[in-house]
Amino acid sequence: MGFGEIPVHYGRSNTSKKTPRSHETPRSHETPRSHETEMSDEIPPKGILKSEALRQYILETSAYPREHELLKELRKITAIDIDKEAYEVGLEFMKKAGVDHKINFIYCDGMEVLDKLVNDNQEFDFIFADADKPNYVNFLERFLKLVKVGGIIAFDNTLWFSFVVEEEESVPEFMRESRAALIEFNKILAFDPRVEISQISVGDGVTLCRRLV
Repeated sequence: MGFGEIPVHYGRSNTSKKTPRSHETPRSHETPRSHETEMSDEIPPKGILKSEALRQYILETSAYPREHELLKELRKITAIDIDKEAYEVGLEFMKKAGVDHKINFIYCDGMEVLDKLVNDNQEFDFIFADADKPNYVNFLERFLKLVKVGGIIAFDNTLWFSFVVEEEESVPEFMRESRAALIEFNKILAFDPRVEISQISVGDGVTLCRRLV
């Protein structure tokens, strides 16, 4: 199995159930122009799509350079990373985009900062996690205290280069710890009643979670 080749059932098992009507979509694939339709399994639940979270207060557990044109619509981003160099690389692009004043970079261990943010009763509309995969489960508990009800949490790399569906023996040794952690995390998240989730096979997987309670 090559990179990106994830069995459909894996994504379905890690996505919140949709409405009965949403399952009518696959019938469109029986038509001659079926290649122009979207697979229903790639469409996040409406609750996630309707969220206003993407334009408000953002927390990111990685400061690696992003598409900074998107930041112009945001109010503020708090970025946490133990790799200061990654932030400095991205800072040049942030300045060119005129959004560097919206970035609050915290150079520290993520867990330590998250605990402080929780204690300070901070609130965020959107949280993006892209670091320290073995700690995703611990991040989740803190994120659910930080993100507003209706807000979005995004976990990156949840398919881990497709290795989540491969036998351990075929996975490079240095990637096995994160693979095992992500497999367990995906299972936990799929049955968490506090969130509505959608696992999307973009890149090596991103899981969107909308806080329900």
